[in-house]
Order: sequence, then C-alpha cells, then structure tokens
Amino acid sequence: MKSDKARNKSISQLFAEITPIEEAVKAGAREALLRHKLLRQPAAVWRDGKVVWVSPDELEATE
Repeated sequence: MKSDKARNKSISQLFAEITPIEEAVKAGAREALLRHKLLRQPAAVWRDGKVVWVSPDELEATE
C-alpha cells in the first residue's frame, strides 16, 4: 500500500529516491513469503549465490 507521501510524488521523483522503491520491493517479498508459508507451499529464495527451494516450515518473512 502506498503512503500518502509516495502518492504525491512523480515517478521521476520516486526513482531519484531509491529508498521508497527498495522498501516497496522488500514489503512485496515479505508478503509473498508469508503467503507461501500460510498456503504451506515451498518458495524459491536466493541463498549463497543461487536459487533454492525452501519448505514452508523454514520460511521466514525476513528473508
């Protein structure tokens, strides 16, 4: 969900400030991992330089 500050900025302003974009990507990733955990499905994550499948029991929303 966009904050009021983000709604009032142009796309060029948002890209000039990478932090809001990074925060949005991280929030989306956390939501996706939580969804996988709740649905009891494995998720692909990046670990040690490669993509690996992680079981729902191992998933943490902070990955």
